[in-house]
Amino acid sequence: MSQPKPLHYAAFVMNTTSHILQGLWRTDDARQTDFNSLEHWVGLARELERGKFDFIFFADVVGLYGDYDGGYRKYLEAGLQIPSNDPSVIASAIAYNTTDLGIAITSSVPQEHPFNFARKISTLDHASNGRIAWNIVTSGLANAFRNFGYDGLVEHDERYVWAQEYAEVVYKLWEGSWDEGALLQDKTRGVHADPDKVHKIFHEGARYRVEGPHLVAPSPQRTPLLFQAGSSPAGREFAARNAEAQFIISPGPAAARTLIDETRALLPAHGRDPHDLKFFQGLHFVIGSTEAEARRKERELEENIDLDAMIAHLSGGLGVDFGSHPLDTPLGEIESEGTRSLLQWVSEAVEGREPTVGDLGRVLGRNSRVVGTPDQIADQLAVWRDAGVDGINVVNATIPGSYVEFIDHVIPVLQERGLAQREYAPGTTRQKLFGHDLLDDRHPGAGYRGAFTPVAAAL
Repeated sequence: MSQPKPLHYAAFVMNTTSHILQGLWRTDDARQTDFNSLEHWVGLARELERGKFDFIFFADVVGLYGDYDGGYRKYLEAGLQIPSNDPSVIASAIAYNTTDLGIAITSSVPQEHPFNFARKISTLDHASNGRIAWNIVTSGLANAFRNFGYDGLVEHDERYVWAQEYAEVVYKLWEGSWDEGALLQDKTRGVHADPDKVHKIFHEGARYRVEGPHLVAPSPQRTPLLFQAGSSPAGREFAARNAEAQFIISPGPAAARTLIDETRALLPAHGRDPHDLKFFQGLHFVIGSTEAEARRKERELEENIDLDAMIAHLSGGLGVDFGSHPLDTPLGEIESEGTRSLLQWVSEAVEGREPTVGDLGRVLGRNSRVVGTPDQIADQLAVWRDAGVDGINVVNATIPGSYVEFIDHVIPVLQERGLAQREYAPGTTRQKLFGHDLLDDRHPGAGYRGAFTPVAAAL
């Protein structure tokens, strides 16, 4: 039998103070409040490259979460994803100061016209020598849509219809607008590009009309590596058609196995191989030299978590305002369609009594947590790999501390066990993950290659 491949690792971050584990920016060793500093991010990227991480993965939002206790005061008090900066602006600086680290940028469909987005991403892919990835999101925040002139949140499945057209526009620009060999830069003949090999795309769809051509010559990957994070039926269908990597947050390896198997089974309907899609599980780690030390550090972490902010984050995402209820309010007293599955989830974690609003924050903080010594953590990651997970999106408690500790103490054990790479493979980010620079021929985006040449257009 062949040796199992190492897991891939991404650092899950956001250009803000408080991202996932709320309140920990207040601890002495946390430097999340330096998020405005370019050196903060460049320094972290260098550390990640020292640890042979595959990606720095930037989450992003373009609006406020829903109300908590009737408004957005708590988000500002807690630094909960506000203020937050545009990660794409700092990507080129990270690229300039690293050589192998992939740079994944979240950009939602409503926030930027696809023509300009395609141009920006191609520029970054050139600047990074082919290390850019795009995390495709549709945005579930009503405030985000209102910020871009819409009346409110577009219906869930319709957002994925919109995303599909958006993807088709950028595929046409990235893959079809410039033929191979179009950029000549021939000083002798004085011909910079072959006009017969550069094409307008004349896209006309429900939401976009884009003439083209793409203003940027093909970058090393043409299309960036494609991430996606939706787990709804519509989201999984979109991933099966478009994504090369999917970010998941399963409660355990068995659930991950089910989700992965079910999603992989969707790919053949779109002409793709089930293993054209890799899965990255979100996990956060509490590390100790002994199990007792790890458990002590876990207790300290829980003491520093801001329960109100944890609940506000979930509350805003669900559209259920838990903020008007004290922390000791039984969850069963809050009647809402959005709370039924939550009630079951929290009830399974709280034994012997009815769960409360406060328990919701506590359970959320423990979700996808791995606690133990480096060897115990390696044991758990081996189980996740055996469940079909290809990579881990490492959630932080503090920056840079969570990553430095993981790199110094866990990565060497993982490398020894074949669970982490010792050296980077050469080439672009897609080459490192899949063995080729460009989208494979099975991907729908590849179908636009040569689609706008005069011969193809006449057929």
